[in-house]
Amino acid sequence: MRILHTSDWHLGRSFHRVNMLGHQRAFLDHLVETVRTHRVDAVLVAGDVYDRAVPPLAAVELFDEALHRLADLGVPTVMISGNHDSARRLGVGAGLMEKAGIHLRTDPAGCGTPVLLADDHGDVAFYGLPYLEPALVRDTLGAEKARHAQVLGAAMDRVRADLAARPAGTRSVVLAHAFVTGGAPSDSERDITIGGVASVPAEVFDGVDYVALGHLHGCQQITERVRYSGSPLAYSFSEARHRKSMWLVDLDADGGLTAERLPCPVPRPLARLRGRLEELLADPGLTRHEESWVEATLTDPARPHEPMARLTERFPHTLALAFEPEARDGGPGGSYAQRLRGRSDQEIAEDFVAHVRPGRAADAAERAVLRTAIEDVRADEAARETA
Repeated sequence: MRILHTSDWHLGRSFHRVNMLGHQRAFLDHLVETVRTHRVDAVLVAGDVYDRAVPPLAAVELFDEALHRLADLGVPTVMISGNHDSARRLGVGAGLMEKAGIHLRTDPAGCGTPVLLADDHGDVAFYGLPYLEPALVRDTLGAEKARHAQVLGAAMDRVRADLAARPAGTRSVVLAHAFVTGGAPSDSERDITIGGVASVPAEVFDGVDYVALGHLHGCQQITERVRYSGSPLAYSFSEARHRKSMWLVDLDADGGLTAERLPCPVPRPLARLRGRLEELLADPGLTRHEESWVEATLTDPARPHEPMARLTERFPHTLALAFEPEARDGGPGGSYAQRLRGRSDQEIAEDFVAHVRPGRAADAAERAVLRTAIEDVRADEAARETA
């Protein structure tokens, strides 16, 4: 069976105030053509179909159009909700859509109920594990703790139990939206840290033939059978080096697989430029970036006059401008945003406590209070999005 694995469409998202809907439409055109030319048997979308729980109408219309086009091809599509989606809203009409070959899996309670598709060698069971917010699904799944590893493990126990009851030789594919250990994140993913832990081990997926992951925006291989497709478009300058693509996976009669990366269209390349303003404006080596979306970081000791206006004369698609003056007199270098980059909400909160109370960092009890507060806020936000 030939499978096309994609994820993280984030329909309705902009890129530094640039409307991306036209580029998202171009990607979906490419997706439909890929399905047709490569004779794909099933399309997988591993979550974050939309960028927010209540997407703009234009994004909903684009999604509706894409579903109609895939249904017209007669190729089944299996998709799950991600942490950006409202599971309930995305799942509206799932029963009716299933009759057209569009299989929406948004209810955690249905983790152990697969979509069954057949080829010449028998059935392939597709299990959809939507994003599992630990505090909200722990009781539903009977997990020991409200932690990512435990709730995902409980969901996979249901998958393995169902698979064990099926005829020998039934092949299996899992769609999941999670941060798996070993994956490389970018700046455009929403933090899902719970209890100081965001990732789950790849071993939680043992026992299935292929795992189609969503959440991380870089296309990557965790193991031979566990892969991220990544987002089809870049949504932050941290993705400047990404090669956006989808996985074309062939699953043979015995569950063996081969996988090929298929590139996605690039609407405009990204460039991250750094240096003094006059150097950036004069450097002939930067000519190739004159039509790129540009993030410029100026290192001038003093802020230049009208830097954005001058930059856009050479780089008309400059979208982001930051100032990181070269460190002087041993003072701290880098902007506030740079110092925060890569730090979790918990670490930032603890740093704030240490800053306002010099000489006394947060103790264990205070760290626990901060952690609980952060998790309560995140759970409350997730509950509102799924309401």
